[in-house]
Amino acid sequence: MQGFAGKVAVVTGAGSGIGQALAIELGRSGALVAISDVDTEGLAATEQRLKAIGAHVKSDRLNVTERETFLQYADEVAEHFGKVNQIYNNAGIAFTGDIEITQFKDFERVMDVDFWGVVNGTKAFLPHLIASGDGHVVNVSSVFGLFSVPGQAAYNSAKFAVRGFTEALRQEMALAGHPVKVSCVHPGGIKTAIARNASAAEGLDPEALAKTFDKKLASTTPEKAAQVILDGVRKNKARILIGNDAKMFEVLIRALGAGYQSVFPKAVARLTPPAK
Repeated sequence: MQGFAGKVAVVTGAGSGIGQALAIELGRSGALVAISDVDTEGLAATEQRLKAIGAHVKSDRLNVTERETFLQYADEVAEHFGKVNQIYNNAGIAFTGDIEITQFKDFERVMDVDFWGVVNGTKAFLPHLIASGDGHVVNVSSVFGLFSVPGQAAYNSAKFAVRGFTEALRQEMALAGHPVKVSCVHPGGIKTAIARNASAAEGLDPEALAKTFDKKLASTTPEKAAQVILDGVRKNKARILIGNDAKMFEVLIRALGAGYQSVFPKAVARLTPPAK
């Protein structure tokens, strides 16, 4: 992947899935990589794989919801490498549950990680990206940041918020004349552990939901997702869609407009396992 050699790239949620694949692809492309995750075991595995290919890596446990720690982390990364060019705000969690039965704490937890984690990472690293003279913010939303479905209100809310935040940031950077590009990533079904690690409202079976996702919806490997993301970054795409499913849904939403809300519930009902 051309255009990444010598760049300093920061990847959150690098202990597995897309984050791990991104870190390794960046390392192979000659980037210097700062990786973080709350999963120290997965993070160590990513670090080991990066070192095996000769990549320069800095590895730290980081909870993206801890703002002051994130701010300090950004300064430490900049001091360690001398600059920071790219931040990939990838860390995220999943949750399933209708609004009626989802607890406030569950909404807050998803928003804290999936939205505020992105805001924290962007704000913490933005001064360093501007100072680099060649910055790029890459925020991972979801195909669920393009449309909503029943049972995903918390996740939809966070991913729609990431999309709005990121699209505003791209325009602001252009208006201010800052040397920072901005991209929003919308993965479709990716073969990662996010569904298997997801939680669910009382009465739902997380294991059954994960099996349904893995069997019927996950169609793209993390490695392919990483390649698509980096190609989109290299081309400075505002919106990076991952997977044929994401591309199909974007076209469908454009065609149906708000009318998609009368079509999607039936499809979701067929895919959702019965409650306990």
